[in-house]
Amino acid sequence: MTTLIDMHSHWGTERGYVLRTPEQLAQQEKTWRSKPRYYTEEEQAQYFRASGVRVILDLGFDKGLTGAEAREIHDYTFEYQRTYPDCIIGNWIHVDPKSGKRARKEFERCLRAGAGFCGLAVSSAGSTPASDPAWEPLYEICIEAGAPALIFVGTTGAGAGLPGGGGIRLDATHPRHLDEVAAAHPRLTIIAARPAWPWQDEMIAIMIHKPNVWYELHGWSPKYHTPALKHEIARRLQDRVMFGADFPLFTYERLVDDWTKEGYAPEILEKVFHRNAERFFELHSAATKGVKV
Repeated sequence: MTTLIDMHSHWGTERGYVLRTPEQLAQQEKTWRSKPRYYTEEEQAQYFRASGVRVILDLGFDKGLTGAEAREIHDYTFEYQRTYPDCIIGNWIHVDPKSGKRARKEFERCLRAGAGFCGLAVSSAGSTPASDPAWEPLYEICIEAGAPALIFVGTTGAGAGLPGGGGIRLDATHPRHLDEVAAAHPRLTIIAARPAWPWQDEMIAIMIHKPNVWYELHGWSPKYHTPALKHEIARRLQDRVMFGADFPLFTYERLVDDWTKEGYAPEILEKVFHRNAERFFELHSAATKGVKV
């Protein structure tokens, strides 16, 4: 069985499912070529175990929640990690940076929860790019806590095909915003999330230039990576590229098969599938709160 550390997937349970509206659910088959289905909490954990996966989960839709609603759904994720620590490493947490003190308070509460790994998800789906000053207090919290920031780059399947792209402005996910953050905060550990198409060359340049930036490649089959990215995964980026799946939109069976068919050497696949993530957690042990990966 292939050993996998999945640095970014979503929830397959009905309560946590990343796609929420009928319009979004209808997108899944068209965009990700998979059909929506709900797992029970136990079924989801069993699927991870059967697939040889340890995973960091991301609700995705919590970016717009505040107050009791945010606390309730985040507590759900923490209890799940405590129940299934053998396959759930932890969670990425979204907060709305424009909510100011409320965002900082909730993120700090999540960091104190003691439910495995906890990191900040910086999604620009709400059109607040990573370089926006509203994120600054949250980056400072990450630096103090030793927690990484997951900054989304490149085009997103969310909103694709909907009128106006569902209101999502793709420019907000240009890698230049990540570069601004990495330059301004050299002590902040950053993980670039998903392939940065159509700005993949720019993202490669940032990776080579900024050693505090890592890369996880969720949301795409590797057969659709650009030739430049495929080239660098086996060369200059081989020690900082990590596997991300985007379950339940993709299955692990499909992704492992697609990665294997790309012709990478076994040692490169081992690095992508789990060794680079293991090294990441060794270097950033504060983020795991004592969880062994």
